[in-house]
Amino acid sequence: MERSESFKTLSEMIHELAAAQPQHAALIQDTRQLSYAELDAMMDRVAVALQRDEIAPGESIAICAATSLEYAIVFLGALRAGVAVAPIAPSSTPESIAGMIADSGAHIFFADAEVSAALEGVRGSVAAAWVALDGAAHGRALGDWLAPEGAEPKPVAITEAMPFNIIYSSGTTGAPKGIVQSHGMRFHHIMRAQSMGYGPSAVTLLSTPLYSNTTLVSFFPTLGLGGTAVLMKKFEAGAYLDLAQRHRATHTMLVPVQYSRLMARPDFDSYDLSSFVMKFCTSAPFAAALKADIIRRWPGGLIEYFGMTEGGGTCALIAHLFPDKLHTVGTPAPGHDIRLIDDDGKEVPRGEVGELVGRSPIMMNGYHNRKEQTDAATWISPEGLAFIRTGDVGRYDADGFLELMDRKKDMIISGGFNVYPSDLEAVLREHPDVADVAVVGVASAEWGETPVAFVVSRGAGADELRAFANAKLGKTQRISAVELIDELPRSHIGKVLKRELRDSWVARTGG
Repeated sequence: MERSESFKTLSEMIHELAAAQPQHAALIQDTRQLSYAELDAMMDRVAVALQRDEIAPGESIAICAATSLEYAIVFLGALRAGVAVAPIAPSSTPESIAGMIADSGAHIFFADAEVSAALEGVRGSVAAAWVALDGAAHGRALGDWLAPEGAEPKPVAITEAMPFNIIYSSGTTGAPKGIVQSHGMRFHHIMRAQSMGYGPSAVTLLSTPLYSNTTLVSFFPTLGLGGTAVLMKKFEAGAYLDLAQRHRATHTMLVPVQYSRLMARPDFDSYDLSSFVMKFCTSAPFAAALKADIIRRWPGGLIEYFGMTEGGGTCALIAHLFPDKLHTVGTPAPGHDIRLIDDDGKEVPRGEVGELVGRSPIMMNGYHNRKEQTDAATWISPEGLAFIRTGDVGRYDADGFLELMDRKKDMIISGGFNVYPSDLEAVLREHPDVADVAVVGVASAEWGETPVAFVVSRGAGADELRAFANAKLGKTQRISAVELIDELPRSHIGKVLKRELRDSWVARTGG
């Protein structure tokens, strides 16, 4: 496949920026900093080392570690060699990490000391060569593995269709699937960011991990367009606000639970956040009241993205421009076709509820080594076009804004009626003592399924909360039980792990 005239790789963009603004800060973490010239040179050393080790373009490496400058350097340097990167979450089980390394086909595995220690028991099942990012005892030290200073890689012809990275799904509903994203897909991510204030003056503060697509959709545009990425190893609200103020941050990507913790700080308003141009949110349900609070108290715009790592269709809510639509996830992005279908794969009329399917220039190549699951995730339109099924349920309002209901698998069928947990959660959130809530469906001999609410309460008891909600809900929606909980289980990007809640209920009640 030939390259289109407009296409550039991220590696090429960074190389050009290194010539145009060599001393401009590219990456900052704690007291360490890399300029564009320094980053470009380090990427060369990684690419040369991969070529020396005969890792061919289109083949892969895997990285499993906490966020660091070394992590970023290896990721970006591999791209220069045309090598795909599989970033793996350290929070996965050792067996799952070993399985993902094997599935990705990685020839080299980069890890830090913490991950290396966790994988001790499965070390024998990792066939890839091991490189230690932080000088850990396991594997070859990164400094020894890198090519010498000044080394220059052989040129590599990279096309839009070639794999850029393999992002593994969380595996909360089964074995993780490797989502193959192309260089062309990432190019579109970078290009769309030009309209959102990214550029050489951008300072993007990132506190979500580099193995998450949530982070990468802001990280890559920052570097591709000449800005500065400030990396946090781990999110903590006070430290985040200190960094935002110190570095005069202009952009950030946060998940809803992070926004909630930041806005809840009594000292939030004492920080100078006037430098912010745009804030982004994605990955989990974003409460309308929280959006409104952010718009009111945090300078700069707020955009919520709704989409999948797999790509397909993305909706964007420009929250500061549409304060009356904060209960929605916005409208389809330009060039994105998002439709709603029923269980039979037929499109539903405007205003009716259906599963979201999307098509756009931003589409995954497919699930790695899983053609059957790739086919199952594809819907073919009446015109013969391929759309990606999201598994999410929603409806368009009269103005074309998408109201998201729930994951299709989370919908509760009680007494033959469809019950959407998000509706029940919204009612419970009206109670002033509800700090957090998630509703799941559990088996019921009488109704087939029945809703159970797990609530983080500031004081109200379970019976009071159940009575409060059921007084406002329809007969078919009523909550059968409220379980008080100290904290909802969440993934590394803030998604509530409803399967864990359901499993814990079954384990306690036997039903």
